[in-house]
Amino acid sequence: MQSDAHSVLQHVFGYHQFRGEQQAIIDTLVKGDDALVLMPTGGGKSLCYQIPALVRSGIGVVISPLIALMQDQVDALKALGVRAAFLNSTLDFEQVRRLEDDLLRGELDMLYIAPERLIQPRTLSLLKQVDIALFAIDEAHCVSQWGHDFRNDYLQLSLLHREFPTVPRIALTATADQRTRTEIAERLDLTQARHFVSSFDRPNIQYRIERKDGARNQLLRFIRSEHDGDAGVVYCLSRNKVETVAEWLCQQGINALPYHAGLAANVREKHQQRFLREDGIVMVATIAFGMGIDKPDVRFVAHLDLPKSVESYYQETGRAGRDGEPATAWMAYGLEDAIKLKQMLAQSNGSDQHKRNENQRLEAMLGLCEVTHCRRQALLHYFDETLEQPCGNCDTCLNPPETFDASVAAQKALSCVYRTGQRYGAGHLIDVLIGNRSDKIASAGHDHVSTWNIGGEFSADQWKSIYRQLVARGLLSVDMNGYGALKLTDACRPYLRGEQPLHLRKEIAKARKAATRKSHANIADTDRTLWEALRACRKRLAEEEGVPPYVVFHDATLMDMLAIRPRNRREMAAVSGVGDRKLERYGEEFLAVLNGDDAPPGVAESQGPDRNDILALAQANMAPAAIARQHNLNEQTVYRELGQLIAAGQLGLEQALGLSDVEIGIIQDALLSQPNLAEDTFSYRQIKEYLADDWPTGVLHCVRQAILAQC
Repeated sequence: MQSDAHSVLQHVFGYHQFRGEQQAIIDTLVKGDDALVLMPTGGGKSLCYQIPALVRSGIGVVISPLIALMQDQVDALKALGVRAAFLNSTLDFEQVRRLEDDLLRGELDMLYIAPERLIQPRTLSLLKQVDIALFAIDEAHCVSQWGHDFRNDYLQLSLLHREFPTVPRIALTATADQRTRTEIAERLDLTQARHFVSSFDRPNIQYRIERKDGARNQLLRFIRSEHDGDAGVVYCLSRNKVETVAEWLCQQGINALPYHAGLAANVREKHQQRFLREDGIVMVATIAFGMGIDKPDVRFVAHLDLPKSVESYYQETGRAGRDGEPATAWMAYGLEDAIKLKQMLAQSNGSDQHKRNENQRLEAMLGLCEVTHCRRQALLHYFDETLEQPCGNCDTCLNPPETFDASVAAQKALSCVYRTGQRYGAGHLIDVLIGNRSDKIASAGHDHVSTWNIGGEFSADQWKSIYRQLVARGLLSVDMNGYGALKLTDACRPYLRGEQPLHLRKEIAKARKAATRKSHANIADTDRTLWEALRACRKRLAEEEGVPPYVVFHDATLMDMLAIRPRNRREMAAVSGVGDRKLERYGEEFLAVLNGDDAPPGVAESQGPDRNDILALAQANMAPAAIARQHNLNEQTVYRELGQLIAAGQLGLEQALGLSDVEIGIIQDALLSQPNLAEDTFSYRQIKEYLADDWPTGVLHCVRQAILAQC
């Protein structure tokens, strides 16, 4: 068993050893047992079901709610030589029929399927006719009715145990507290499954939270100083804020796109594909964006609004740094965030119990924002995990906050709430404390209360910080049905009476600058040119194949190439992430770059025939596939060279491709129908939907090059 799993790990996926509990999880499934897996984003969850699906007899069925991402997941597996497909509502009748035929003939290794399609009687009947290796339920937290990702179709997935009692099941999630894990096990009938709970720690992510002080400009400074040109995600609470922030960032020279559920489906899809395929895109989004986004090189996640819970914060920030490289989770937070979220919760349609639970989660999030010790320790403690030593990679470790004895200040702040009738928000209370007379103050008679003008030792900003921390500590509550009025809680009584001391974070006029972190900082200046050449090679290959760059190779694999400097195919096989299929498909391309033989367009490769040889063979009517076989070349390499010869006017399309004028005309019409034909966002996959015949991507590439050469 172990040797089979290790063989698949090495030869298919290109890795040489398992991480964490991957081996134990895989062994559990290969033996036919069930598993419930909690593993952080970037921890290698997908391998936990992909490898046993390939080791066991039959097809692995993966249930996923992420229809928009299934194509990329399938493309990534196909690039590894795995026979994968997806079944969801985007397929037409003929596509479904062909897929079902492949399934019944045993010609698939992996099938991705949406939950609503799986539970249909027709689908269940189809699956009962084939040998199934396992069922993998991805994003299993969608079964939890407490979470914002709840999907009603997930509640019916317990039928898998009833309908397929001998098929092992694995449920996976990156985010779930103990209550949610229990709910997942109960609702999916996995109470007898073996549970695997990995560490929640993401040591490569630097967590930073700062008070709001012109949040948009704070965000801009953060991006420009630390992540200029990097891919990132900026989360906002409302759709309107998403659009205004995205537009403002664009005006400041940041390549930003909006994403929220109110945009047209085709716009969301276009923006998502650009984010996945292009470098340096910043996606400004609501929580509608992100679950399952398999982009490994997101270098930062920023929040301009407070998440509703620590679980949401952990899940959203976890979309940064999936490749294990340094990443930043940055947030600007203020008292108004807490008030806004509490009001939204009060106005929601949930039951009283649901509102109490959600309010507890929000209080925990506020507490995380106000900690004065290691923020990572506090975050992990929420998930019942202990980090023995401060991490040294969060804001409170890098710049330990100053605290002060706030016992008297708290008495004044709490007393002011009481003296004004517990009917006013922080702004009004602060005006009373610092003696800022206004018409509202005078009409309410609050310039005559005992707390009038007793707080001159602190500025308005400092009092705002004190009130924010008193709310976060549960000494004040927000009147969720009013206009953000602050009210005393029972917990405040010993502090109000001066019976218990209190220390709070000291507000500093301007936050000290945290250590800046440039992406790929561990790449030496002498290697920078080669690094960019490797990335350019990857981008070119990805564009030719119509897939995101990370489907070719992750950044981590390119960095391994940089470190190992393989000189031949045998040494290239030792690079992490280079499996047999990718070695065959891309090895020569990257070896040429590493050995200094990669040349700009128009210069022949160092291995195989030069361009004149390819020209002569094509003029002799030898097919591209035959040229590749005869000279031991990648077929895509031949098509690329042909495309350059065609663009240079040295070779005609008919002669290069062996196609008739009618066939070329059909492809040209389909290509010319695409408005983004000359743009980086163009994908050859989008054009295949317009063509009855399944032309090789290389053929489409050559015809496209001919069109672009004439533009």
